[in-house]
Amino acid sequence: MKSAQSRIKSISNAKYGYLFIIPFVVVYLIFHLYPTIYTMVLGFTDCKGLNNTNWHLLKGNIFTNFQQILQNKSFQTSVKNTIVIWIMNFIPQISLAMLLTAWFTARRITVKGQGIFKVIFYMPNIITAATIAILFHALFSYPTGPVNDLLQRLNLRDGSYNFFISKPASKLIVAFIQFWTWYGYTMIILISGVLGISPDIYEAADIDGANGVQIFFKITIPNLKTILLYTLVTSLIGGLNMFDIPKLYLNGGPDNSTKTASVFIYEQAFSGKYLYNRASAASMLMFIVIAICSAILFYLMRDKDAAALAKLKKQERKAAAKRASTQTWR
Repeated sequence: MKSAQSRIKSISNAKYGYLFIIPFVVVYLIFHLYPTIYTMVLGFTDCKGLNNTNWHLLKGNIFTNFQQILQNKSFQTSVKNTIVIWIMNFIPQISLAMLLTAWFTARRITVKGQGIFKVIFYMPNIITAATIAILFHALFSYPTGPVNDLLQRLNLRDGSYNFFISKPASKLIVAFIQFWTWYGYTMIILISGVLGISPDIYEAADIDGANGVQIFFKITIPNLKTILLYTLVTSLIGGLNMFDIPKLYLNGGPDNSTKTASVFIYEQAFSGKYLYNRASAASMLMFIVIAICSAILFYLMRDKDAAALAKLKKQERKAAAKRASTQTWR
């Protein structure tokens, strides 16, 4: 009797949960799902020009916009730049974040003032992109600027170096800004993952005589696989959507060396061209690239033991079903 009453009570209270999620659902439908579907549709249309509402679906080959984008040299360059800049910033970012995580979570070392260090390392992540772009533009300014003055004082250069016209220097600066902005965030995520690992595992390792390096590589990293996958996927999504720093720092220059895919899409849609159909097609192509890369990461970092166990259970269920059908037929 009590179980029936509790079941009725739980059912009656469930409606309040649905009421609470209504605002999220409405906001998601209006500001996320609808724009996404609208963007997908525009990729198959002839929509061009500002305030153009008289657009139609393409006749004949509806993939014309996608083909033109794929053949666009500027788009190909922007995708290459996006991948190169992301790799250049993510490798040192995850390396430093892992190093700091090992430092802050070491059981045999007590770091004094951890909270202050964590705040300092995380601080760049809360600074707006416009502020960071202005800051670094001033630091590397030509002919006079803090970096050029420092190089001359250290006798590393006789004269000023124009970082703004150097393609390698511009890419390195953009990659460094991305690294400097996000390594603290990645560190916090990894630290939270380490704190979620059972202390009993570390105590057992201490009893067995494992040193700090062995504990980190044999216990910490394997137990952080899910957190590392989250970090990789989110960094991949953010890196391939990189827009604010390349746009605000040098507007994709010099000579398109820092133009990313998102900057290219912005230029197609809003920088005087108003080619909304091409911009939508490029957006969907980048969506497909991100989805494929994310799927590859999920596959490479899957739990092989769990996958093998699931496969074995599936085979056992099939064998049991086959035996049952055979017995029924007999």
